[in-house]
Amino acid sequence: MLMATDTEISHTFTVLEGSYNNKDNTPTSNNELQVKSEPSGKPPRHLSTVRHSISSAMLVASADLDFDYGVKEAQCPSKGKPSFIPVYRSGSYAEKGPKQYMEDEHIRIDHLIEHFGETAGFTSYGAFYGVFDGHGGTDAALFVRNNILKFIVEESCFPLCLEKAISNAFLKTDYAFADDSALDISSGTTALTALIFERKMIVANAGDCRAVLGKRGRAIELSKDHKPNCTSERFRIEKLGGAIYDGYLNGQLSVSRALGDWHMKGPKGSACPLSAEPELQETILTEDDEFLIMGCDGLWDVMSSQYAVTMARKELMLHNDPERCSRELVREALKRNTCDNLTVIVVCFSPEPPPRIEVPQTRFRRSISAEGLNLLKGVLENNP
Repeated sequence: MLMATDTEISHTFTVLEGSYNNKDNTPTSNNELQVKSEPSGKPPRHLSTVRHSISSAMLVASADLDFDYGVKEAQCPSKGKPSFIPVYRSGSYAEKGPKQYMEDEHIRIDHLIEHFGETAGFTSYGAFYGVFDGHGGTDAALFVRNNILKFIVEESCFPLCLEKAISNAFLKTDYAFADDSALDISSGTTALTALIFERKMIVANAGDCRAVLGKRGRAIELSKDHKPNCTSERFRIEKLGGAIYDGYLNGQLSVSRALGDWHMKGPKGSACPLSAEPELQETILTEDDEFLIMGCDGLWDVMSSQYAVTMARKELMLHNDPERCSRELVREALKRNTCDNLTVIVVCFSPEPPPRIEVPQTRFRRSISAEGLNLLKGVLENNP
């Protein structure tokens, strides 16, 4: 896909829904690959033979979009100091890869107050980031990128209840897209967003993009890949009358949650196997939280979360540039022969590069698991 233009409008954590599992892939070499840019092009509109009639009714009232949040506290090895104040700075890079067209979109806003102005009434500084992996054309991904933050801010419960505002905004964005007669509503997109106010960060995900937190060299996954074969997703799909064929929802889509794709959905407000409802995870940032990686599945198909964090940390220690770090992650994925578009955002939480990690010596001989060995290897690689 062609390089998407940046939108330059630029742990204690709470699990709000779902559980998060690690995937393990085998890393390969780190040699740099020169990437040549290719001419831009727009994919043809997706024409599906399976379409449902879409209601042109107005958006459902906010009360109809309310959710019950089962909130539980998850354990964290370290508590943030009250004096810790994160500083947001970000970079991004996108490439069409081996595909004919670029269908990814992304957005990164390091300063929400500067973006909206003082009239927005923000009482604290914040930032917003998003990755949108389109399919069946670019209409859905572009529409969601341009509108989802607006719907979040316009929610009556914003900013007092950020979780509810974000969840409602995902569904309202999906419904608004269905009502736009100028767009191909059979196109679709996954959506991964991160909204940060001071130390509070809420990651919302619908689809198979992924957000990974770099915590002193460790990879902490903050989202779950919504694949049809995932146990919880399979149960939900089959309960609603859907089916999975060779890993595809109803034999058509490789993700179980997405915005758009209205040829696969019923009337607005009805439960259907393909859901636009996001899963959320709240994180309170500490001084140990160094950076966040947000990427589409083109990255994670060929790279484990831990490997990406290890590589990103090493890059940031060398040059402290999140834009360059994003580019190197994309180039590494291309070297590994990814089959998809690539979009990566790296968000740093400090103006300083990650510090060297001193590995304590011990007198005792210990056995170590394969997972622990990979983690230790990642830590050691960051000590040149």
